[in-house]
Amino acid sequence: MGSGLGDLQVYRNALLMSERAWQVYEILPKHLRFDIGSQFLRAIDSIGANIAEGYGRYHYKDKIKFYYNARGSLWDAKHWLYLLKQRKLVEEEYYEMFMQLINATGIQLNNFIKSTGKLADGR
Repeated sequence: MGSGLGDLQVYRNALLMSERAWQVYEILPKHLRFDIGSQFLRAIDSIGANIAEGYGRYHYKDKIKFYYNARGSLWDAKHWLYLLKQRKLVEEEYYEMFMQLINATGIQLNNFIKSTGKLADGR
């Protein structure tokens, strides 16, 4: 992906989550792929997509709006992952591993938003 966006750890984590979410989607029974599977995939994929779109924006406030959208999608993904676990569609070990990645990405995303905000404020 070259320099820039691909150098951001938060974006690389979002891509990793997308890969792992796809693995879950592929093992779901076909009748569940359309419902919970596609909701989970959309939430996860939206994290990276919003980071990428924000990164490509020129104005800091515009960038931050997309990063906030990414954070909202991250919480949406947590919800769907929790339901996958509750419905016994993913194993506890997988759930814990994925939730750790989501939480780490959330911290990175919050720090990224904060640092972008400081640039907007001229600090």
